[in-house]
Amino acid sequence: MPLQNHPLILSVETATLGGSVCLAREAAVVSYSVGEPRISHSNTLLRDIDKVLANGQITLGEIDLFAVASGPGSFTGLRIGVATIKALAATLERPCSGIPSLQAIAHAGGESERTVALLPAGRGEVFAQMFSVSPQGHVTELDAIAHVAPVEMLEKYAAIPDIRWCGEGAHMYADSIAQCAAREGHQLVNSAGELMRGARPAWRLASREPNLAPHVAALALMRFQQNQLDTPSSLRAIYVRPSDAELNESCPPLSHQSAPF
Repeated sequence: MPLQNHPLILSVETATLGGSVCLAREAAVVSYSVGEPRISHSNTLLRDIDKVLANGQITLGEIDLFAVASGPGSFTGLRIGVATIKALAATLERPCSGIPSLQAIAHAGGESERTVALLPAGRGEVFAQMFSVSPQGHVTELDAIAHVAPVEMLEKYAAIPDIRWCGEGAHMYADSIAQCAAREGHQLVNSAGELMRGARPAWRLASREPNLAPHVAALALMRFQQNQLDTPSSLRAIYVRPSDAELNESCPPLSHQSAPF
């Protein structure tokens, strides 16, 4: 089935705990659903997709393009989201698009010459990457995805005077960001301080955005327009690091007998 000039896009974001689902017609959001962080995506994703389609009065067979946040993020969430989108795209013979989670977070933060998108990575670490975001919403990578401790991440970016900090990781480590800004002599403003933009370089903490699925859809639309889509067989999750289960298998805990006391 050829794609329409104004494609209907179903996008899914399960990289974060709550996650979200969005139905968009080209750039316009038709309907969406934001998940509950305490409930597993495995229990809610298909239900949320059905709800979003029903609210938009659209059937699954009318979808032209399926999109998913491809990671990094929650291992279980990513597996569920990517597997669901691969299955729907394959069954309905539609193209799909995997959008890196940190790109969606940067897009949600709005226009910026330097945006650092952060997601909690577990074990007291973060996934981090810097982007520029154009007025048209084009997201450009300025460095590679890093899986680091927050202190190492802050050391990397400390000398840059103008940064927009985005994502759940930025809010989780907001105090550390504020302390680093103070040490480096950077002004720090939150989303309410946007009127100060342009007055002088500053670090800015973007508002929380639990509804990332519309940003996944917007970036997927750009890829559609550039003819850079995936197929169900080529779509892959971006994990960056091994899962906790894999780490535990490779580094089993010490027994009481062998503990170095």
